[in-house]
Amino acid sequence: MPIIKSAIKRVEVSKRQSAENRAPKSRLQNALKKYRALIAEGKLDEAEKLLPKTVAIVDKSVKTGLIKKETADREKSRLALELQSAKSAK
Repeated sequence: MPIIKSAIKRVEVSKRQSAENRAPKSRLQNALKKYRALIAEGKLDEAEKLLPKTVAIVDKSVKTGLIKKETADREKSRLALELQSAKSAK
């Protein structure tokens, strides 16, 4: 445990920030997992309907500072590519 007052405060702030980020991170990961599961199951119509909602969650994660813009752009591109490749393979 830290002894210095500023170090103690940093530990407390870090714990609080980690707790605040846990729910949005989980929401993002669950959305991506659900979308990819639909594609893996071959439910492409449902996945196509879910794509805008998933992209919105990714965009909101950027807005709140959870992930960087470039990371979000890459993720959105991959989501669209996965859907297109699944459609062309079918």
